[in-house]
Formats: sequence, structure tokens, C-alpha cells
Amino acid sequence: MKYAFLLYDNEAGSDESEEMMARWFAVDGETHAAGVNQGGEALNPIATAKTVRVRGGAPEITDGPFAETKEQLGGFYILELPDLDAAIEWAKKFPNVETGCVEIRPVIDFSGMQP
Repeated sequence: MKYAFLLYDNEAGSDESEEMMARWFAVDGETHAAGVNQGGEALNPIATAKTVRVRGGAPEITDGPFAETKEQLGGFYILELPDLDAAIEWAKKFPNVETGCVEIRPVIDFSGMQP
């Protein structure tokens, strides 16, 4: 089963030191070496984001995310894993769990539903 790992942390206090980046690259390398990595990306800061809604038939485009939160979505991974227990073990390895959090969400497989 595929799991999405949504990586949250406080951008204002984000640690992008060489040591922290080395930890991220190590975990990324481990996911590739284990053959579970299905993709993922780091995201630019929320100041670069736009939010799009349609209300009353008219588009509304605003800067940044909709909600003010202490933690912002900074990136994601998609890993192919046998079960939720394995997903939790991988989440524990991501460096941001020490200052933010990792949300784990199963990915829905629509392949059997396509005509």
C-alpha cells in the first residue's frame, strides 16, 4: 500500500543547517535503498503559495495558505509499504518529527475503478 507522509514544521524556526540537511539526505537515501520511495518533494515557503477557491461562481485567489497555523506543510514523500506499522516506523526517522510532525495518510488506489 502507498502512504503519503506530509511533513510539517515551523518555517520561521526551520533548521536548514548542513547537519540537518545531511540527516534529510540520509533518510531519503535510505528510502531509495529500501526500494520503498515512490516520490516526494520539498516545497517552497508558504509566502510563494496561492490558494484558489470558487465561491458564488467567482474565483477567489489569495496569497499563502488558508489557515494560520504554527506548522506549515514543507514537503511530502510517497512510500510503498506493507502496512501502517511500517509507515509509522519510517515516519519516526524523518528529522522534522523532533520539531514538527509527520502526518501519514494512506493513498487511495483508483486503478481498479477506471473504465
